[in-house]
Order: sequence, then C-alpha cells, then structure tokens
Amino acid sequence: MGRKKAFNTAVLALALGVLGACGSGFGSPATERPDYYSNPNVQSNIETNPNNTIWSMLNQRDTETKVLVNRYLWSASLEVLNFLPVQSVDPFTGVIVTGYGTPPGGGRAYRATVLIDDPALDARSLNLALQSRGGPVTRATTRAVEDAILSRARELRIADNNL
Repeated sequence: MGRKKAFNTAVLALALGVLGACGSGFGSPATERPDYYSNPNVQSNIETNPNNTIWSMLNQRDTETKVLVNRYLWSASLEVLNFLPVQSVDPFTGVIVTGYGTPPGGGRAYRATVLIDDPALDARSLNLALQSRGGPVTRATTRAVEDAILSRARELRIADNNL
C-alpha cells in the first residue's frame, strides 16, 4: 500500500504543478484585457454587439440556398415506405422521419429515418436508419429496404427519360 500511496501523491503533485504552470506566474506576464463593459462606444464585445445575438443569427436569410436532394430517391423513398406514417418531411435538407408502421404481410412494426444528402442517383446519397420497437434492425433488413428504394428510384428515372 505504501507504493500506491506514493504513486498517487506523485501524480497529484505533478497535476498541481501542471495546473500551476497554466497561470501567469511563468512565462510572459499576462496582458490586460480591455474593459468593454465600462466603454459603451466599443461594439466588439459579443454582449454589446447587436449583430451577435441569438436572434440575429436565426434571422439571417441565405438567398443562395440550393436544394441538394435527388428527386428520384426522394420519391422512391416515399413510395417504398408508404406503409409508414410520415411524421416530418423536409425536402430542403433531404430528411424523412416516419412513425411506427407494419409492412403488408408482416407482423413487426418499424419506423424509419431517411437522409438524402447528394443530388446524385447513387447508393452513397441514401442513408437509411430502421428501427423496430425492440431496437435497431439487422443490417440485412436495412440493406434490403435500401435496395428496394434504389431500384424504385432507377425505375422512376428510366420512366422519366422515356417521356
């Protein structure tokens, strides 16, 4: 026990030494911070600058926003997962969130979250998370649903090109 206590004391002394070195006692002297609170003419402090509030950040309008969602993957996802009740849909970010639903001919309830994050009709553009009431489903089940969505998206694209 004597060695363990000596080791703990040495580690504590080293930690206190490192913490003490963080202060202004070593190295160059600490520079004084300008007092923004006493000078009302200085607008660079986050508390006094009206452009650095939470409301100004939330109200910024970005007119250059582009939708980067593949429309075939989007439509195919909604068609393949049509047995699930849709809770929220955001075509600008490519997110579809569904509630629990039972597939036709199945006895197990699932819910899904789909993220389409690229305009390309590619498997990398589609991110799917499936969950049952008992927790996450197997990777094979998720892969089967992803394949069904990708196949339907290709069918929609081929049908669109034939017009």
